[in-house]
Amino acid sequence: MAAILHFSSSLQLQSSYTPPFLTKSPPTLRHSFLKDRILLQTTRRSIAFTCQSINDDADDGYLLDAPVSAGDGFSFSGGKYSDGPNPADEWFKKGKFMKAHPVYGNGEKAKDPIFGLTMGGNSQASTDVFRWFCVESGNADKPSVILIHGFPSQAYSYRKVLPLLSKDYHAIAFDWLGFGYSDKPQPKYGFDYTLDEFVSALESVIDELGVNKVSLVVQGYFAPIVVKYANNHQEKLNDLILLNPPLTAKHANLPSTLSIFSNFLLGEIFSQDPLRASDKTLTSCGPYKMKEDDAMVYRRPYLTSGSSGFALNAISRAMKKELKNYVEEMRKILMDDDWKVKTSICWGQRDRWLDFDGVEDFCKAAKHRLVELPMAGHHVQEDCGEELGNIIAGLVGRKVRI
Repeated sequence: MAAILHFSSSLQLQSSYTPPFLTKSPPTLRHSFLKDRILLQTTRRSIAFTCQSINDDADDGYLLDAPVSAGDGFSFSGGKYSDGPNPADEWFKKGKFMKAHPVYGNGEKAKDPIFGLTMGGNSQASTDVFRWFCVESGNADKPSVILIHGFPSQAYSYRKVLPLLSKDYHAIAFDWLGFGYSDKPQPKYGFDYTLDEFVSALESVIDELGVNKVSLVVQGYFAPIVVKYANNHQEKLNDLILLNPPLTAKHANLPSTLSIFSNFLLGEIFSQDPLRASDKTLTSCGPYKMKEDDAMVYRRPYLTSGSSGFALNAISRAMKKELKNYVEEMRKILMDDDWKVKTSICWGQRDRWLDFDGVEDFCKAAKHRLVELPMAGHHVQEDCGEELGNIIAGLVGRKVRI
């Protein structure tokens, strides 16, 4: 299926119809109207937008109204409408790819779940080991801190935190599979986005990074996944910092903004809308007011490939099905006497998705440190990046006083 978009400013009147109000109008008025109509019939002006992808060569730009599609059948390739600097490209230049977690499956080319058509090159994942996009800062010889984004988000959300940790730590932020610039395999083609698979994938990533001891920082709905991994590898962890995690039974229900992506058919459609999949999910959960430059980075994956939307749809379904059990398991782990990892919970008080009720009581019962950020929402690192960076540095360095 070709994804060809036409942008045209053409205006044509296809009949000799004359509005009734002109039939009894002065000749000069009728003449003026007919003259304008003739000009509209004979004037055609096409507007072509050049879009470029970070994976394209310098000369491989294409026109959206070109006869051959450069997209994957669901989205047009690009998201950059000029030759000037693009925030998404600038962020991409700061990172690198690493390979971790084997690709399971039969090696067939991925097909879209709606029409069964083979997806384009941008929507095909690696064939042997998945590629993960990560950004590092600081000296690799210093203590490692891994920053793990939430659902749905990107490593880009930690852009203000990374520089603040680079002085005393080796900070690493990565994109989960299905997000940002990491591989986005289609479900049933090597990765099905179950929460158990994410636990296994996280283990592969940390092993690939080659860190002996590490501090983990994780935000939002991916927290239960990280806690399950941490429970199996407590000997590897120095600290665990949870940012607005789902801690109560009430938190186990996805907000409507996210659960809509799990719906049959409607979820597939909505997950292909960059404004709904990125802008709305970021701005509806707290006070965060997104700048256009930041929005361009978050939209980019949904503009370059339909696989981003299909991954979002698959993860939403898995979360809706499995999150409740994972939250219950996380609560038990963090309350257990065998849990020995120093754990802190940072909470943005203006979270519109997760209620603060019960959080303080849980932290007291489990004897975990609670740090409240009054001006932050669900995505703490977006609302108060610099403040959070200093808090993380203090918690890991044992310098925070509450």
